[in-house]
Parts: sequence; structure tokens; C-alpha cells
Amino acid sequence: GWCPLSPTGAQTTQLLVEPPWRPAVLWDRVTLTCQGSGTASATTWYKDGQRWEQEGGDRLTVTESGTYTCDRPGTGCSPPVNVSEDQVVLQVPARALLEGETLTLRCRY
Repeated sequence: GWCPLSPTGAQTTQLLVEPPWRPAVLWDRVTLTCQGSGTASATTWYKDGQRWEQEGGDRLTVTESGTYTCDRPGTGCSPPVNVSEDQVVLQVPARALLEGETLTLRCRY
């Protein structure tokens, strides 16, 4: 099934990316952590819009490229995170950026 939307006005579920760079690439051994209300064991993972059967609760080590989201009861679905198989990437820190701040970019291959 598809990932349900958050209840209107509810706190949102967050998906943390380690290492904390975007775009995320498969060869970086990406780990996703789902943050939201409820217990970690209640986390439901989705890959490319379809339910993704995984053990391990709120942490997921990515082994396939695709677009991942997670669902926690009460806070709904996280924004999606895409993990690609690109061989060359220009990465930025995976956090909110402010206009005028100094930014480090990484070109990786």
C-alpha cells in the first residue's frame, strides 16, 4: 500500500540521512532513521511508494537505490529521500540552508 498522509496540523515525521549529504548515493552505505511519534517498532517503510518489508524498527540500511519514506502512527509519512546509483555526484549538506551562509560542496566519484 501507499504511505498515508499526516493528519492535518500534526507534527511531521522526519527522515534523517547518514552520512548527512544530498543527494544520497548507494555506495555511501546510507542509513535512514525515521523520527516521529510512537514506538520505533511501529515504523512502516516504503520504497518507491510501495510498502517495504524490513526488520529493525526506525533504522534502515539502504541496499537498493530508490525513493524511501517512512510512516509513524500519529505523525504520518516523512518527506521522501532518494538514494541513487549515480557514479559522480555534487553533494550539499542534508540540512536547511540559509541565504548568505558559507556552503561546502563535495564532488564525489
